[in-house]
Amino acid sequence: MSELLVERPGPLTTIQDLGRRGVAHLGVPRAGALDEPALRAANRLVGNEPGAAALETTLGGVALRAVGTVLVAVTGAPSPVRVDGRPAAWGAPVVVPAGALFEVGPATAGVRGYLAVAGGIAVPPVLGSRSADLLSGLGPAPLAVGDRLPVGAPPPYRARPELVPLPAPPAELVLRLRLGPRTDWFTPETVARFGRDRYLVSPTGNRVGLRTEGPPLARVRDGELPSEGMVLGAVQIPPDGQPVVFLADHPTTGGYPVIGVVPAGDLAAAAQARPGTPVRFVPLRER
Repeated sequence: MSELLVERPGPLTTIQDLGRRGVAHLGVPRAGALDEPALRAANRLVGNEPGAAALETTLGGVALRAVGTVLVAVTGAPSPVRVDGRPAAWGAPVVVPAGALFEVGPATAGVRGYLAVAGGIAVPPVLGSRSADLLSGLGPAPLAVGDRLPVGAPPPYRARPELVPLPAPPAELVLRLRLGPRTDWFTPETVARFGRDRYLVSPTGNRVGLRTEGPPLARVRDGELPSEGMVLGAVQIPPDGQPVVFLADHPTTGGYPVIGVVPAGDLAAAAQARPGTPVRFVPLRER
């Protein structure tokens, strides 16, 4: 079995697949890749099933030494790619010979990159997923120098695309919003203004949630709700009034009012929005 030896883990590199689905009722967060289309694209490029475990990098890339020849691909945030110091393709399959150093440099745009290897990262699954969950601590820890990552058996040969188109990281993050369930904690004027105001991506966000900075949303009620279930994309309004969009490592319950929910299809762009990116919430009209 081939392995990847971690020589430079980057600021935050984790193992991610499509997450732990169907266990929220047990209090288990979903986790999984924040930019799911980018993970699926990387896996397609190396012939894996869509949900094979890969690496999710954050801004600073990663450096790995191949223990055995491997086929890899990098998608998500654009970044320079090198094999033993020589430029290699980003967004396309790359053969890394045994003993060679494979480097993904700092992202030139966006935030999160995805490095897939043919056969997938074969760490043991926990509750049906190999994903690292930074909130609950489930799954493998973030990468550290000296880690040895097992690679699964290469998948049966199938025709692989040479390129998988993906959208560029957003210059402006536009998030559709299904209002509710707690709009009654805000005045109708506040809810209407929320769809007109502009926000910025805060540097304090993480895999749990995208935090924003802008006009605070004033409540008409004090205190907290009894803890209630939370879903992916929920927009919570904490006491400071600054909206937080829940991402893959979000808690399964919470006590702050949820003014609306962002559809899952908009969250890949949120995963790639750098601090300072303008944010606009667009309430959806009920039919």
